[in-house]
Amino acid sequence: MTQRRALVTGASSGIGAAIAERLLQDGWTVVGFSRSRPAIAHAAFSPVAVDLMDAAAVREALAALGPVDALVHAAGVLRVGALAELRPEDGREMWRLHVEASVQLVTHLAPVLPDGGRIVLIGSRVANGAPGRSQYAASKAAMLGLARSWAAELAPRGITVNVVAPGATDTPMLRDPARSGVPPRMPPIGRFVQPREVAGLTAFLLGDCAGSITGQQIVMCGGASL
Repeated sequence: MTQRRALVTGASSGIGAAIAERLLQDGWTVVGFSRSRPAIAHAAFSPVAVDLMDAAAVREALAALGPVDALVHAAGVLRVGALAELRPEDGREMWRLHVEASVQLVTHLAPVLPDGGRIVLIGSRVANGAPGRSQYAASKAAMLGLARSWAAELAPRGITVNVVAPGATDTPMLRDPARSGVPPRMPPIGRFVQPREVAGLTAFLLGDCAGSITGQQIVMCGGASL
């Protein structure tokens, strides 16, 4: 069998790192886009230093990427604030990373993905709205709109596009001092979602058995949405 190759963004930490490691375990070759160098040491892993907030840098990195079979856009940032405290620059930062970077990555890769290729965007259950997270929710909700639209366009080629939407996940973002005013809530299962769990679902969506799942947002939140 031909070894499959995936591009994973945000591969230096958190969910992105967990996804890259899981795909490597599953036999994929992985290219990781991130600002800082990942701690992953594997012969099939190629790190690429790139700031996804810099459109020109992303364009250059994509031009040198070569063919891939799948894209996982896991890079993300969370900025919180009550309505009276919202900062436009925070909204622009999240919109650039979650929405504009998604558009840039997919518009470049979709035409050259093989038929049957896979695209997964890492969203958030907060896309439905949450107090103190309105700008973040808006950017994550936009990702779902993009994914469903692209899924419809790419379905004739067998390319699937889905959103994995975790709740509070045990990553460095969860412990970021910048979100101290809006702390995460413990879900009913009594623990936070683990990055490896998000990675496992993502790996399934990239696999052969998920070929009929497209245009969906799959929420994994430990019961927080109940």
